[in-house]
Amino acid sequence: MRPLDPDAVEAFVLVADLRSFTRAAGVLNTTQAAVSLRLRRLEERLGQRLLERTPRQVRLSAAGEQFLVLARDLVAAQRRAAEAFEEAPTRLSVGVTHHLMGPDLPKLLRRIGEHDAGVTLHLRTGSTRGLLDLYDAGELDAVVVMRYDESRRDGEVLLTEDFGWFSAPDFALPAGSPLPLAIQPEPCSLRAMAIRSLDAAGVRWREAFVGIGAAAAGAAAAAGLAVAPLARRAAPAGTIEVGQGIGLPPLPGREAILHSKVAGARAGAVLRRVAGAFRSM
Repeated sequence: MRPLDPDAVEAFVLVADLRSFTRAAGVLNTTQAAVSLRLRRLEERLGQRLLERTPRQVRLSAAGEQFLVLARDLVAAQRRAAEAFEEAPTRLSVGVTHHLMGPDLPKLLRRIGEHDAGVTLHLRTGSTRGLLDLYDAGELDAVVVMRYDESRRDGEVLLTEDFGWFSAPDFALPAGSPLPLAIQPEPCSLRAMAIRSLDAAGVRWREAFVGIGAAAAGAAAAAGLAVAPLARRAAPAGTIEVGQGIGLPPLPGREAILHSKVAGARAGAVLRRVAGAFRSM
């Protein structure tokens, strides 16, 4: 009997966990077509259909549910064998701007960390300015932050993030009233960007809620207290984009940048998975 391709088995486990060929490809730092090919060959090898694919979702077949338990064991055994004579566990400290911390990101990063038991992934969130200061001071190995100006042109572009105006579905702005904003205190680059856009469009506004972090502003928006300028991937469940409906100006996109000084193959491989996950989200 021919052995199973371990790369195909790992791809299957990732697709099963993430319910997405695109996200699995990002974690594996490959293409969606390559993942699909691996899975098709694995299914042909087993003589079973493991995944049911539709344009909207990916789910396990009955055979896929049965095989997943064995596939996890195989991936774990392969990892233990590969690590048998490797160096001591490695620590990788990564900072991610809170503007990119959407509902799916913690789960995705946790899955990334699970694929190399020899690397402990430390995740820290904060503002772009604060994370860059920690990175420059040597307290973080890598950071994923937003580029708001031209003062720092180094780093690798991972994606361009869209921003919008978010609030509860039943939010209504009374005629003639200033726009209630849920924003962060100064100095916040997103706050400055939003206020510049409103002032340039002649939109009257007031601070209705001031909180630290995108999650705090998003919570106020979800409660219907105000409108929050947020990255689309960071908008919490229960909010919708309301800007166009109430005549707010569009917000410009911003590049998400990876800065890294990671050394070592194991930590570098995990960091590539992190970068791939951001590209695929």
